[in-house]
Amino acid sequence: MSNFVIVDSKLHTNLKVNTSRSAELGDNVMYTMTYPMEFRDIQSCYPIFFTKDPDSGQFYPAALLGFEEGDNLFLDKDSWQATYIPMMIRRQPFLIGFQPDPSQGKDATKPVVSIDMDNPRVVAQGNDESGETLFDEAGNPSEFLQQTIGRLESIHRGLEHNKGFIAALLEHELLESFTLEITLNDGSHNKLMGFYTIAEEKLQTLSGDTLAKFNTQGYLQSIYMAMASFSRIRAMIDKKNALLG
Repeated sequence: MSNFVIVDSKLHTNLKVNTSRSAELGDNVMYTMTYPMEFRDIQSCYPIFFTKDPDSGQFYPAALLGFEEGDNLFLDKDSWQATYIPMMIRRQPFLIGFQPDPSQGKDATKPVVSIDMDNPRVVAQGNDESGETLFDEAGNPSEFLQQTIGRLESIHRGLEHNKGFIAALLEHELLESFTLEITLNDGSHNKLMGFYTIAEEKLQTLSGDTLAKFNTQGYLQSIYMAMASFSRIRAMIDKKNALLG
């Protein structure tokens, strides 16, 4: 269970956030949400697929980190073995929340920074564990918190852009389900299911006008980066085989 509260200098002066990487801190996940504005960095390290939110049924892009639940092939004890860590991983334990903003209208809201007090990364400042503080002695946001705010703003813009991207893919039937069967060196089998990828044959039938529109909207490059990222599967299989010895 999560326990998100709005970050407040009066209430959270004595908090620290553990920024190290480990399974105990929640990094051992099979995949994580991403968005087109992050694809350039994601595709350099991870395959990009699409999946559905189990609650809303909405599609979203995901960076694949492993082949089974609780299996992050890029996590090695207390370090992350990749040149780029996805934003949705790095933002933990923070999240953008919303609160009423009467100055902008009756139902208007404004984004605020919230923190999950039950997240294992959150520790008291007096604790022996190392960590980043949220505020300085004067109650001003620390450099770490300022960087976090910038990261959350980027995520917010990215997720808003993602809505139009997914809508365009669905409108032109460019998402198709697939199953990937992997045989490892020890003879064991892994079957990757529940994910979707770009329907390349459908893409090739789109008109020039549609492709030009995609390009103007900034979607075309994202589509091709998602397709190209599929090649990262080979490196992940090699990682998995290396762990088997």
